[in-house]
Amino acid sequence: MINIKTLVIHERIRLLENLWDSIASDQNSISLSFVQKVELDKRLEAYETDKNPGRPVDGVVPEIRGKL
Repeated sequence: MINIKTLVIHERIRLLENLWDSIASDQNSISLSFVQKVELDKRLEAYETDKNPGRPVDGVVPEIRGKL
């Protein structure tokens, strides 16, 4: 087993990228819980009712960062 702390930063980043890619390529094996499905259905229904797409990310992210 590899001690991650012994790896240099670029090696840890590469390891993380490989891990993320392996998860992304196997998305069909990840299922949502009942609670998550209910929440997504609720949000989709709210969107279909009011057609409000929310706010653009380029406005929201700076606002959040300003509060940190």
